[in-house]
Amino acid sequence: MGALKPWHIAVLVVVLILLFGAKRLPDAARSLGRSLRIIKAETKSLHDDDRNLAEKADAQAGYQPLPPHAAQQQPHAGQPYQAAPQQPVAPPVVDPVQRVREN
Repeated sequence: MGALKPWHIAVLVVVLILLFGAKRLPDAARSLGRSLRIIKAETKSLHDDDRNLAEKADAQAGYQPLPPHAAQQQPHAGQPYQAAPQQPVAPPVVDPVQRVREN
């Protein structure tokens, strides 16, 4: 039981020819082959994209932060202390939907 015998395949082919006709079967097989090729190509590209992302993440993990700016370091002997320039503070980001709901 469960084994596919040659006469099972013959019956299946006869039923398919009766249902779809001999003219439509080659077109259906051709379109099925194209679909399988497209799926294979897309699966391969997704796999390659995942591999590229993993390589980029590994490469970025090895980066070291930049050294602190010279103005932020301690002054040397004989040099006056200079305060670091103040960076402008960006306003907080407000969600436009929240802003409309509040008004």
